[in-house]
Amino acid sequence: MRHEDQTAFVTGAGQGIGEATAKRFAEAGAFVVATDVDSETGEGTVADINAGDYAGEAEFTELDVTDGEAFEAVVDATADEYGLDAVVNNAGVGHPPATVEDTDRSVFEFVLDVNVRGVWNGCQAALPYLKYGLPKQGAYSLSKGAVMNFTRAVAAEAGRSGVRCNAVCPAFTDTELGRQFFETRDDPERAKEIMLKRYPLGRLAEPSEIADAVSFLASDEASYITGEGLRVDGGFSTS
Repeated sequence: MRHEDQTAFVTGAGQGIGEATAKRFAEAGAFVVATDVDSETGEGTVADINAGDYAGEAEFTELDVTDGEAFEAVVDATADEYGLDAVVNNAGVGHPPATVEDTDRSVFEFVLDVNVRGVWNGCQAALPYLKYGLPKQGAYSLSKGAVMNFTRAVAAEAGRSGVRCNAVCPAFTDTELGRQFFETRDDPERAKEIMLKRYPLGRLAEPSEIADAVSFLASDEASYITGEGLRVDGGFSTS
């Protein structure tokens, strides 16, 4: 079976996609740790698995994915007792339709807490048991991905009012922030040399070059461009 002798950790397992995912893992032989902020629905999923014709078994743990310390404690306990092979950061929420300007700040913060911070908490708790390799910039990448998706949402919402929304996506630029990145390395000059080999143009951008792109997107010359992420990266994304 696909997941025999494996342990799967599923958030938001009380209903919907999370419930179906927990049951699919159990069908394929996994031991499932099903979590949910709603203990009644979560326990219902586990009861269905343990009483049904499933190859694997399950147990329930109540978990609010926005609580990083609680997430870490539950994952640690799971890994210590059963091992850990797969983590499904499924828990998520939506909100009633509203324009950006009419969305209450508390709603915005709640949605981000569950849908973004919840995923971050899951990865941060689980990766020590799953990964190998060199450290990257996960928090930075997550934030920029959120900005790009939000850019598209604003473009879709505001376009009928004649408002355009775009994002400029630079790679490393010769700024203080860029220099600070290289200074965190053991050999900053060597690190920069290795980085530049990934740029077809062979150099970092100047801040003025990024400013030119911003100016273009805000001008009438870009009047039919909206919802786009303009890469100004010296070809870095092609390498």
